[in-house]
Amino acid sequence: MKLQPLSNLIKGDSAIINKIKDSSLSLKLMEMGCIPGERVRVDAISPFGDPIAIRVSDYTLSLRLSDAKNIFVVTE
Repeated sequence: MKLQPLSNLIKGDSAIINKIKDSSLSLKLMEMGCIPGERVRVDAISPFGDPIAIRVSDYTLSLRLSDAKNIFVVTE
């Protein structure tokens, strides 16, 4: 298992959220279903790399790359 930022994943990768580094961002993300222990999958990355689309809790969420850098996930 490897702990890394969500922004490091590529399209098709999935991982489990471990922690959210930025406390001001964590509440907003948790309200959208990004909570520790939840599985996420990278569905799409825009042509210039920002934003990315992730699949979490049966819906697609678009995130800025700067926000994805604050979400740490565990990959297998």
